[in-house]
Amino acid sequence: MKVLIINGSPRINGNTSLAVNEMKKIFDEENVEAKIVQIGNKDIRGCIACGKCFEAGKCVFNDIVNDLAKDFEEADGLVVASPVYYASANATLIACLDRLFYSTHFDKTMKVGASVVCARRGGCSATFDELNKYFTIANMPIASSQYWNSIHGRNKGEAEMDEEGLQTMRVLARNMTFLMKCIALGKEKFGLPEKEPWTPTHFIR
Repeated sequence: MKVLIINGSPRINGNTSLAVNEMKKIFDEENVEAKIVQIGNKDIRGCIACGKCFEAGKCVFNDIVNDLAKDFEEADGLVVASPVYYASANATLIACLDRLFYSTHFDKTMKVGASVVCARRGGCSATFDELNKYFTIANMPIASSQYWNSIHGRNKGEAEMDEEGLQTMRVLARNMTFLMKCIALGKEKFGLPEKEPWTPTHFIR
């Protein structure tokens, strides 16, 4: 089992890192190979809808997004984590995810997704919903925990005091591991769900 963890925070070893590191402890215990990549401090531009990825098989902007694509394709699960900015995810992370999901054309069906959010106070639910939409458009089941996947802290290290938040991360990692293993067994016995040809429509026709 492999999990790719994308940390969208620009702060090295900040509160978002505390959350994903808590998950990684459990993944290590469960013999799940977890790779954490911090992208919030990278220079990542947004998608320009040029469509060149359909010709080249990768994004035309050759940066960390294309590197992540390889790890994403090999992974059984994807965790995306972000601090909350104005009740939304970090813009760098959104730019990364827009391009990562749009430019990668491999089948993401039944890869398990999980989003993690960190805030001083409010905006966690809105950011949590925002990040989950990447999974639901890609046939990816979402791993859940005993509470919404959020942790709280403002200054560096304060999230360590959020005992319920840390427990939520541990439960999430265990549930995600279980779901990935169950899906792997199901794929061996039943294969993936039958695919229908995509029927794209526009509102005007």
